[in-house]
Amino acid sequence: MKPKRQFHVGSFLFRIVLYVYAVISLYPLIWMLFYSFKDNQEIFVTNPFGFPTVLRFENYAKAWNAFNLPVYFMNSVKVTLTVIVFVLIFATMFAYATARMRFRGQHVLRLLTMIGLFLPLQCIMIPIAVLVRDLHINNTLWAVIVPYTAFNLSFAIMVLYGYMRSLPFELEESACIDGASLFTCFLRIIVPNVKTAMATVAIFVFMNVWNEYNLALILLTKDNLKTLPLGLLFFQGEYTTDWGAMGATMVIASIPTVLIYTLFSSQVEKAMTVSGAVKG
Repeated sequence: MKPKRQFHVGSFLFRIVLYVYAVISLYPLIWMLFYSFKDNQEIFVTNPFGFPTVLRFENYAKAWNAFNLPVYFMNSVKVTLTVIVFVLIFATMFAYATARMRFRGQHVLRLLTMIGLFLPLQCIMIPIAVLVRDLHINNTLWAVIVPYTAFNLSFAIMVLYGYMRSLPFELEESACIDGASLFTCFLRIIVPNVKTAMATVAIFVFMNVWNEYNLALILLTKDNLKTLPLGLLFFQGEYTTDWGAMGATMVIASIPTVLIYTLFSSQVEKAMTVSGAVKG
C-alpha cells in the first residue's frame, strides 16, 4: 500500500501563492491577446478587460500589410541572429581562456569584463553615437549590431565561465596526452560540453536584443532599417490610432520571445544553476 500523503498547511498556502503569482504574471499576455482582436470602441469603452465579443482577425492582416511589419520583423531577425553568433563566438573563446588556462592577470581581465553588467546604457549612449558616426556605420544595421554585441558579452562570459569551471580538467589532459592541440581541445571537447550554457546565452541575448528600444531609437533613423520595438512607435496616427491593429502587432512581436523561452526554459534553469553554483 502506498503511504498517505500528509496535508501541510504551509505547503498548501505556498502553492496558492504560486498560483496567484502565475495568474498575475500571465494576465498581461492574455489581455494583450484579447486586445488584438478588438476595435477601439471595445478596447476603451464597452469591453476593455473581457474576452472580445467578435474576433477581428482583420487586425492581424492590417498589422502585417499596412504597417510595414514584415520589414521591421526581418530587421529584428537579422540583427538578433547576427548578435547571437558574435556573442557566442567571442564569449566562448574568452571564457575558455580565463577558465581553462593560466596566465598572469587572467582574473583581473575577467573581472574587468564584469563591469559591463553594472554599466547603465543611458550613461554611454552619446559616446556610442559618436563612435558609430566615426566608424561610418551610422544608419546601417551594424550601428546596433556592434553595441548590442558588446553589451551582451559580460553576461555571456559569466555564464560560460561558470559552466566551463565545472568541467573536469582531466578531459583536456587526456586529450593532450593523445596529441590534441589547443584548438582541438576547445572545439571537440569544451564546446560540445557547454552546449547547454550556449543555448542559455543565446536565449537571453535573443530576448535582450529583440526587445531593445533606446539605442535603436538613436542610431536607426531610416524607416527601412527600424526594428520591431522601434517600428511600434510609428504605428500611432497623427489624429487617430487603430489600437486593435497595434495590439496584433505587439502579439506578433512577442511570439518569438515567448515561444523560445517556453521551449528552452529547462535548459536555462540548468545552465544558470550550474554557473551560479561554481565559484571562480
